Amino acid sequence: MMIMADDIDILISEVGPRDGLQNANGVMATTAKMAWISAQARAGCREIEVCSFVPPKLVKGMADAADVVAHGLTLPGLTVAVLVPNLRGAIDAMATGAHKITLPVSVSESHSQANVRKSRTQMIEEVRAVCAQRDQLAKEHRPVIEAGMTTAFGCTIEGVVPERDVLETVVACVEAGADEIGLADTSGMANPQQVKRLFKLAKAEVDDALQGVHLHNTYGLGLANAMAAVEAGATALDSSLGGLGGCPFAPGASGNIVTEDLVFMLESQGLRTGIDLGGLIACRDIVQAALPNDVLYGYIAEAGVPNVFK
Repeated sequence: MMIMADDIDILISEVGPRDGLQNANGVMATTAKMAWISAQARAGCREIEVCSFVPPKLVKGMADAADVVAHGLTLPGLTVAVLVPNLRGAIDAMATGAHKITLPVSVSESHSQANVRKSRTQMIEEVRAVCAQRDQLAKEHRPVIEAGMTTAFGCTIEGVVPERDVLETVVACVEAGADEIGLADTSGMANPQQVKRLFKLAKAEVDDALQGVHLHNTYGLGLANAMAAVEAGATALDSSLGGLGGCPFAPGASGNIVTEDLVFMLESQGLRTGIDLGGLIACRDIVQAALPNDVLYGYIAEAGVPNVFK
């Protein structure tokens, strides 16, 4: 289980180098990825999802996954997280020494087939197989295994996703051995009331295994949904620098919530993230230079950091 540091209230998990780049117009050079990850770690980010272990023919921008993980592991205090679609990817990720491995388990059958070409039941069994592989390692080398409940709040293919299906999948993944559960708004269809309700329902089922959410900003409710999750008890939030990202298998789903704006919102309310806002905004220059044809979003970067934060 994730153990919160005493000096922060909310863990921000930066997913840009993985989720952001999987949907980018360009392919970021390995050296630029490393510079980005290093700069964000210096700014105070404690956890960064640095890549995914998928076949390069599917996502050519992830061909350097092992090298990027190796670099992340050199940065003091950084939790190096990765995403894998299956046991094969998990084995490769474990070989690199990644600290945290997330598997996407879609509650929507249609999205599951589009995303990983497996049914929801098959993905739960994949979680079980990955956890069995983890358990073969010495305890000090075992990564945290997270099951990310994709399309938990709705699916652009199927529409409404029944909450009972989400709760059943959450419980099944914990029973399969997952250390952590994350609720993901893959389509960006969630609203604050829904986020608060579903988070509390899932929390009642699996307690401390559920601590975070992954939100997209398709309909402009990303930050409102993040605040709703915090009010419901979430202590970990995924976000992406400049709002990069989106799911290529969820038609119409735009990028993630903007890390810079999320940090501003939380810190302005007295919720500690441990992240220096000025240092975080400076990371945008690295990303924009490496992806000149991609648009970076965010209000705080344009408005400037208020004096109270300086």
